[in-house]
Parts: sequence; C-alpha cells; structure tokens
Amino acid sequence: MAQPTPVHDHHDEHHDDGHARHHHPHVGPATPPAALVKGNKDVEYTCPMHPQVRQMEPGNCPICGMALEPVIATTDPGDSPELREMSRRFSIGLVLTLPVFVLEMGSHFFNMHVLDAQTSNWVQLLLTTPVVLWAGWPFFVRAAVSLKTRNLNMFTLIALGTGAAWGYSIVATLLPGMFPAELRTADGAVPAYFEAAAVITVLVLLGQVLELRAREKTSGAIKGLMELAPKTAVRVNPDGADDTVQVDAIQTGDMLRVRPGEKIAVDGLVMEGKANVDESLVTGEPIPVAKAPGSKVTAGTVNQTGSFVMRAEKVGADTLLSQIVHMVAAAQRSRAPIQRLADQVAGWFVPAVVLIAVLTFATWMFWGPSPRFSYALTAAVAVLIIACPCALGLATPMSIMVGVGRAAQRGILIRDAESLEALEKVDIVVLDKTGTLTEGKPKVVDIKPAPGFSAEDVLQKLASVERASEHPLALAIMNSALERKLELAPVEDFDSPVGRGVVGRVQGAVIVSGNARFLEEHGIDTSALNVLAEAQRANAATVIYVGIGGKLAGFVAIADPVKPTTAAAIKALQGEGLRLMMLTGDSQTTAAAVAHQLGITEVVAEVRPEQKAEVIRKLKAEGHKPAFAGDGVNDSVSLSEASPASISVSGGSDIAIEAASVTLLHGDLMGIVRARKLSRATMKNIKLNLLFSFAFNTVGLALAAGVLYPSFGLLLSPVVAAAAMALSSVSVIVNSLRLRTVNID
Repeated sequence: MAQPTPVHDHHDEHHDDGHARHHHPHVGPATPPAALVKGNKDVEYTCPMHPQVRQMEPGNCPICGMALEPVIATTDPGDSPELREMSRRFSIGLVLTLPVFVLEMGSHFFNMHVLDAQTSNWVQLLLTTPVVLWAGWPFFVRAAVSLKTRNLNMFTLIALGTGAAWGYSIVATLLPGMFPAELRTADGAVPAYFEAAAVITVLVLLGQVLELRAREKTSGAIKGLMELAPKTAVRVNPDGADDTVQVDAIQTGDMLRVRPGEKIAVDGLVMEGKANVDESLVTGEPIPVAKAPGSKVTAGTVNQTGSFVMRAEKVGADTLLSQIVHMVAAAQRSRAPIQRLADQVAGWFVPAVVLIAVLTFATWMFWGPSPRFSYALTAAVAVLIIACPCALGLATPMSIMVGVGRAAQRGILIRDAESLEALEKVDIVVLDKTGTLTEGKPKVVDIKPAPGFSAEDVLQKLASVERASEHPLALAIMNSALERKLELAPVEDFDSPVGRGVVGRVQGAVIVSGNARFLEEHGIDTSALNVLAEAQRANAATVIYVGIGGKLAGFVAIADPVKPTTAAAIKALQGEGLRLMMLTGDSQTTAAAVAHQLGITEVVAEVRPEQKAEVIRKLKAEGHKPAFAGDGVNDSVSLSEASPASISVSGGSDIAIEAASVTLLHGDLMGIVRARKLSRATMKNIKLNLLFSFAFNTVGLALAAGVLYPSFGLLLSPVVAAAAMALSSVSVIVNSLRLRTVNID
C-alpha cells in the first residue's frame, strides 16, 4: 500500500508549491480541429510527408505528389476516395495487362507464338495504351506538377520510365521502317516494351493501393478516438420536451438529457439528477465516477447508471475529446529532426537519378552489345524505375504515424515527432512532487484523541471551525468529516492569523488548531502527544493539533498519498539507467521523506515555480538531456524550459494538453516508462527503414545500370525494377506497422 506523503505544516509559513494556473502556449498547427461530424465541408488538407503543405480542398502535394489527407480524419465510413480510385485503376489495369504479359512472356520463355510479332505489337498497343494513359494518368499529372514546381519526386521518375517505354513502343509499332535492320525481326517487326510499361504501371498502382491501405490503418487511433463521440444527443427544449439532434447542432448553453448507457456528447455541467459515469477515457480508472449537480462531464465518457440533465459548456472543436484528436493528428503529420537527413538526400537524389539514367543510356549506346538501343533503353528505364525514393520518403512519416497512434491508444498524447524523438535521448528525469508523484489531494490519514476526548469529537469541532478557512488542508478536514457523516456546528469569533492557525468558538467551546507552538501560545501543552505526532511525521504526514476549551483534545494527521503506481514507475526508470531528481516547493523534511520512500536520492526542495525552470536550464548547460514531469497546470515555466521533453501527468485536463509536449491522460507515471519504450522502438524502426531505403536505392541503381553485365551477363529488367521498387515501399510500411504490436509495458 502506498505510504502517505506529507504536506506543509498547517498554517505555517511555507513556500509556494506553484499552484498558479498558468497557460503554456501550444506549439503546433494553428488550425482548429474540424468538428467530429460526418460531412464537414470546412476540412483542411495536408501532406503526410510534407505537413507544411495546407489547402482547403483535396489534391496532390506539389512537393512529393502524394494525395493530401484531411488534417483531422473524417468520420465517414469506408475507405478514402483516393484508395477507392486507385483500387479501381489497379483492377482495370491488371485485367488489361495480363494478356499483354502472356503475349510477351509466352514468346520469350515458352516459345509460344500465338500471334506474329507485328500483330502482337498491335494487340499490346491497344491493351497497354489505356493502362498507361488512363490507369497511370495520375502519375503523369503528378510528374507534370513536379516539373512545374521544380520539386522532382518519385512520380517524375515513374512518368519518365513508363513514358519512355510506351513512347518508344508506339513508334516501333507504327513506324517499324524507321529503325535499323539489326533491331527488326525476320518479319520486319521491332521488339516493343508495351509489357514493361503496362506491368510497371500496374505494379506502381499496387504499391499505391498497399500504401494507402497502410495509411488508413495508421489513422485507426484517431478514428477510434472519434468513434467515442456519439453522433446524436437528446436536447431538452425550453418547453421541457426532448428532441434528438445531431451533435454538431448543439450550442453552448443547450440543456441535454443523458440516459443510462448513453455516451456524453459534449463537455458540460450536470444540472439535475445523479449518475455514475465511466471516465476511463480520461482517467484510465475503470471505477465509475459519481456525478451530481455541479459535476463536470466530458464528451465521449459513458453514463452507466442513473439519468441526468447537463448544460453544454464546450461543443465541437472545443471539447476535450476534440482537442485530443487534433493533437494526435497534428503529431502524426509533424516532422522528426531525423527526417532532415531523408529530406536532404531526397533533394538531390531525383536529379541525380535522371543524370545517372542519361549516362547509363549513353554508356550502353556507345559500348553496349547489339542491339545497343534496346539495351540502352532497357537499362535507362530500369534506373528510373528502381531508384524511385518512395521508400526513403515513407521511412520516417510511417513510423511516426504508427508510433503516435499507438501512444494515443495507451493514453499518451505526443504533441509532435520532435517530442517523440527527444524522449529517447533523455538522460535525467526531473519530477515535480505534488500531483505528479503524489495524488495532489491531501487526505486525513489518522486522528489521535487525547484522554477524555473521542476521534469524532475532535474531527467534528475541528471541521466546524475549519469550514470558515480557505486553506487547502481545510478541505481535507471537511471531506473527512463529511465521509463520517458528522454534523457541523456554526462557528463564532473566527480568527485565522496568517501562517499560524485558526481560532473559533464552536458550541460554546473555544477551538484552537495549528502546530505545537501556536497551541502553546494559547496555554495548551501538546507534550502528551508529541511522541505519537513524531511517529506520524516519520510516516510523512503533517500533524495539526486541536485544543478544545483550553485543553489538548488530540491531533489530526494529513498526508498527500503517493500514487499507487509511482514506486513501480520510479524503479522502472532507474532500471533504464536514468538519473532521477525531485523538485518541489515543499519543505526539506517533507521532500526528504517522500524521496526516501520512493528511492530518489536527488532532491531540491523549497523552490518556487520559476526556480524549477532554473534547475532545468542548469542541467542543460551541463550537457544533460532533461525531461521534466509536472502537473501541467502549475509548472508551465518548467515544462516550457524542458520542451520538447516536457511531460504532463495531470490526468488529461484541457490545460494539461496545452502545457506539455507529452500528456499522460491517465495521470500515471508508468506512462513515462511506456513513452520512453515507444520512443526507442520508433527511432529504431525509423533508422532501420532509412538503412533499408538507402541500401536498396544504392544497390538497385548499380544493378539497373548494368554493373554486373560485363562479369555475369545480368541486366535488370524494367519490370523487375518496378516490382522491386514497389516491394521496397511495402517493406518499409510493413516494418513501420510492427510498432503496433511492440511491447511497451
């Protein structure tokens, strides 16, 4: 069982623990999330590989040519329009390509000459032309845009390769007499490359379909979150009648009725009724939370029992659920620092490939065997096709999208790719105490009455006088009295000397509460209970003495309990070789007790919020990579200083989401352990993707150019090159999807 954590001595002068509600600006796309409803027309689109590209209508990225995706995933069922379109082009292209493949390959490998060469060329022309010009038309459009914007990309190479093969074959079929005799067969036909153009187009289409399906899977985490929000709600009209409406029709201030088993549509406040609500979406706790008038409720949570009427406070894009969806989507579109390497390579890679293809063609034309033109064209087209850097471009974004989505499913919100990458490099974790290591909710843990008094009498009198106090510990005392169903009495002559204690008259008796010194000033000796009080302090509790009618009545021990999972999380972080440090505004004695309990050896106590940021800066100056974990509300300065390795563990408040690079929705420090493991797995996955992509393109270029032909007689066919190119992209996607099953517990 978790030991309690001490809080400040009651009414003593103490250092501020920083519970000022500062907002930390959210760094990320300024565009607000679209409402989580079907059919939203105000949807912004962006490129998954180039998130700086934004526009208000669908289209293709002017940099890489990929289809743009909604910034926020839509709730429309089924596949994306682009996936449906590409699947249709692939299916029709495949049907038309199979006869072409049989005609060409049959004559080469099985000596099957169903048609004479020239007739075969004409049949292949008729079948291949719609494949290249219709099924493959999107590739030519994207290539034209790449030339216009001077952003050469994979579609530039595909269009050049298939266009060259198809164009050459058209001329060879229509005007065979233009070609030298050594290129013509016995019946006067010129060998064509329709089969290569068609098969390459179909293989690239297949790669696009597989990639788009994988991208659909990576958005599964977002769609899963969006599905938590109901599509309709019951609105209570001014006349009292109920009316079922679409969620997007709800306005702030509307009254909504929530019945048992229904999901709560928007964030709001309970006005009538009582219920038990499953809030595991936010808290991670399976135990339902009791709701009564005045209680806050969150969109996406489930009303399990009871019925209530609520007032809508935050609707549409302002709800907590919508903010979470927006944050996850923005993170999936962000760019990790490691991606700069891939961007730099891609910047010169495509022009270099075009140059290599030209040099390859020239080399085979001058020094290749006869027929030189055929060999030169085959090698040049193979170079253009196999060198498509699509695998290189997908290496980082795919891993980031899967990693961020996996984190969201475990209640870990990661603001951007840089934050995910930064977690892997952290070598010291700086931890706030209150609300991070502890629950942040002081509780009465023990009551020790003096002889002649009962625990109920002590608590009843103390709670009665504390009811007039605004001190945080007064709330703990009040809650304890309410739990015991004690009836509080009115207080008279109340006085609360700043930082010392409280005095008041309850039921005719003078009540004095505070530390030992304060009671002694009022002529009350506390020595009879000092030994027991010291034992409570040793167990990390704060002691409040109570005097009734000039006599010592007893004391109440109050503590802020350590979260049940904190000890295990600390041990796990230390097991990974991380250095841990506690920062707190609490007293040195209190901080030392908590640190000893949890096994933390470095403690900096009695610091103000701005001083915590100075500690972070000092660690950075020493060359460390610190992460700071705080409650996301009172530690905004420190979180800002530690960014992008700033972690909020405040349990998913809207402020917490804006305050840190990483937000642990469940308020559980084990989330840091999981986030670190996921960060390492994601970065390892990215590096493996990049290594594979670099190696593939390097080896593939050499093989396609024909470096093995002089020694082994091996020359890569454009068809094989297209298959290899598609396979490389699929391999990167499959490797990235492995992150969905990596163990982070």
